[in-house]
Amino acid sequence: MPHIDPTPLTSTARSFTLSDFDFVLPEALIAQHPAPERSGSRLLDGHAATPMDRIFRELPGLLRAGDLLVFNDTKVLHARLFGEKPTGGKVELLVERVLGGNQVAAHMRVSKKPEVGTTLKLVCAPGQEDGLCATLLGRWPDAEGQMFRFVLSNDSGDNPYTLMERHGHVPLPPYITHSDSAEDAQRYQTVFAKNPGAVAAPTAALHFDQALLDQLEAMGVQRAQVTLHVGAGTFQPVKTENLAEHQMHSEWYEVPESTQRAIAECKARGGRVVAVGTTTVRTLESWARTGQASGDTSIFITPGFAFSHVDLLLTNFHLPKSSLMMLVSAFAGYDHIMALYRHAIANAYRFFSYGDAMLLERQDGHRPPQAR
Repeated sequence: MPHIDPTPLTSTARSFTLSDFDFVLPEALIAQHPAPERSGSRLLDGHAATPMDRIFRELPGLLRAGDLLVFNDTKVLHARLFGEKPTGGKVELLVERVLGGNQVAAHMRVSKKPEVGTTLKLVCAPGQEDGLCATLLGRWPDAEGQMFRFVLSNDSGDNPYTLMERHGHVPLPPYITHSDSAEDAQRYQTVFAKNPGAVAAPTAALHFDQALLDQLEAMGVQRAQVTLHVGAGTFQPVKTENLAEHQMHSEWYEVPESTQRAIAECKARGGRVVAVGTTTVRTLESWARTGQASGDTSIFITPGFAFSHVDLLLTNFHLPKSSLMMLVSAFAGYDHIMALYRHAIANAYRFFSYGDAMLLERQDGHRPPQAR
């Protein structure tokens, strides 16, 4: 695996392949636990010509009255469930979507796939034995789908949201090595999470506490919400060297009318739209591209993409070869992002979901890369 090239070609002089988004990250920089205080994490100010090292609670000094912060208000489900087949074989489910009628779509980890119609006995929370089980109906979304469709049920007829909240585990990312704990139940969730449906947190928003939100409101920075239910595919690396061959995972989103109005009003008064996290960017740009305020999106943003709404982006540091590395490179410029990542690694920033954040400004006037 190559190190980040210290002298990359300019983004307007090349086309991009998967290898361009690879880099070596010391394992010690992968954050296993959150900072002691949400707003006490570090913030790399990358919207200036020279990167500046800050603390996240300094964010108000980088914004101004009339700006609009747009958050993703999705709520992380306790979506990981454990159990066993009738034969005694162990099974793990990661529920990605609640489908209705107590049906869910889930990833299944098991040594041998059970037959359709098999009922799995799931592990209940201590002291709350209530006959929790999952019956396999088939694959999802079709016969060739990568996920499986189950009916979740218990003796009381509770809905899947209640069952997961009671018996499920926090679906920590694969690079976090400890089992979920009470700390994770609190900190792998934003302070304003409202709409349940995600299996991964919108991590840039984890840095906001109520005191910081109150301070921003008092100085005239406005706030709006979108919803995108983050799926497990967010952790999957792109595997095709030719980026055009990559198939993005699909996630459900919604842009409320109140947020649409807030964005229009922000632009009219000369304010800046500040997306908190790449999920917010994907939501707003999906709406801009399709004209649909809700639905499923598999938008894949790579260098050369023309952004419609977002002026500034708050984001954490992302996995090598991930679609999110490509998104931030499209937003702020490939060369600039690679320089920021070199700075972050050299200065021991903490990476990924529980890691630190950076503030980026949209690169104006960039064009799709030309062929080599």
